Amino acid sequence: MHLISREDLQDTLDYASLIDAIDTMFRDGCTTPVRHHHSIETPDGINPTLLLMPAWREGDVIGVKIATVFPENGARDLPAVMGSYMLIDGNSGTPLAMLDGTELTARRTASASGVASRYLSREDSSTLLMVGTGVLAPHLIRAHATVRPIRNVLVWGRNPEKAEAVVQGLAGESFSVCVAASLKEAVPKADIISCATLSRAPLIHGKWLLQGQHLDLVGGFTPEMREADDECVKRARIYCDTRAGAMKEAGDLVQPLAGGAIVIEDIIGDLFEMSRGQCPLREDADEITYFKSAGTALEDLAAAKLAFKRLSV
Repeated sequence: MHLISREDLQDTLDYASLIDAIDTMFRDGCTTPVRHHHSIETPDGINPTLLLMPAWREGDVIGVKIATVFPENGARDLPAVMGSYMLIDGNSGTPLAMLDGTELTARRTASASGVASRYLSREDSSTLLMVGTGVLAPHLIRAHATVRPIRNVLVWGRNPEKAEAVVQGLAGESFSVCVAASLKEAVPKADIISCATLSRAPLIHGKWLLQGQHLDLVGGFTPEMREADDECVKRARIYCDTRAGAMKEAGDLVQPLAGGAIVIEDIIGDLFEMSRGQCPLREDADEITYFKSAGTALEDLAAAKLAFKRLSV
């Protein structure tokens, strides 16, 4: 069995190839049972999350990810999300590889946003605002810059020191990067706004948005989490990665649906439909597009397959 490390994945899973692989997997499809989502009670009430995410293609490969989400890990200088991924031969059940799930998750999550951005953001998008300073931030920035001609990146976080660390970590890239002091002032400057936080209250307000922007919401993965307010969804064309996952687990859709701000019919399409040409996309440069990512095991399987193929040659 191959052991595929974080460093192996960094060397192997370039964003352009992974974006294409995930796009292809959505178009071709695979079996993805609803992920197991367990809250682990702790004395301090933080209650971290355990996620079990299986997926498979018949006669091909089986994969399963075991992931944990510890929201307070930032204070420990650890990623909030960590995990391991096992890839298994779909014909014999033989384990093929064990992959670093933390790096796999970060790269596939960012690349899924890259797929959506390629379908939904304006082709001339040149300024990106990154909201959040965790592990996902540099991945999302690079993924968006892979599909759009990003020249300027603004980074905002509640902790300016962490925002500066993200900026420093991106030194030498093909785009300029700086810290945004004010989120309210930064939002109107961006063509693409990508959010990867664990916020339970909206950070992006619809009254700040300008025509033509693309909003990429990645962080909220439970019904209680929220990164954008109701005004955002009211003003935008709404999309998600998977209807089944996002409408059940993502607060940025669950809450406005429950509150009547939108109805199910307002969700125009998901990545299955986008990749297959089964839903309308952005129709003009002035539209605001809204993409909610909840994550799906399909993306993990696409990434693991690509890494194993390249490293087992």
